[in-house]
Amino acid sequence: MKTVRQLAVVALLALALPACHRTPDEAQVREAIAAVAQAAEAGSASDVEAPLSKDFDGNAGMLDRRGLASMVRLLALRGEHVGVTMGPVSIEHRGERMLATFTVTLTSGGGLLPDQLGLYQVESAWRREDGEWRCYTASWKHTM
Repeated sequence: MKTVRQLAVVALLALALPACHRTPDEAQVREAIAAVAQAAEAGSASDVEAPLSKDFDGNAGMLDRRGLASMVRLLALRGEHVGVTMGPVSIEHRGERMLATFTVTLTSGGGLLPDQLGLYQVESAWRREDGEWRCYTASWKHTM
């Protein structure tokens, strides 16, 4: 009887441990934002696109998911390097969704127009889709 109880306790602990190791939602969003920054620097369009929802809307219709990936792809094909320096990410919970705000500084060693470089204030909205946090809208404003 004692052995059965011990086995039951061990089984419950084994089932509970994976739940303890689940990455918190805020951390998942922060990791996705950092991954997009790294992918942009590396010129990896598919990795930039990965955490975006299929209906992603950038700057109120200025850029969709495909357009953003195409821009990264074009820069990579032209051999242009874009440096991405992230500021701290602030996250607010809004019901089932999250709002992440941060600054990002873009630099370049290539032929990007100077007015495209500099400091941006970014606000991005995230929702859970198929168990993953996806960015469905973002807006950015050039501040310098």
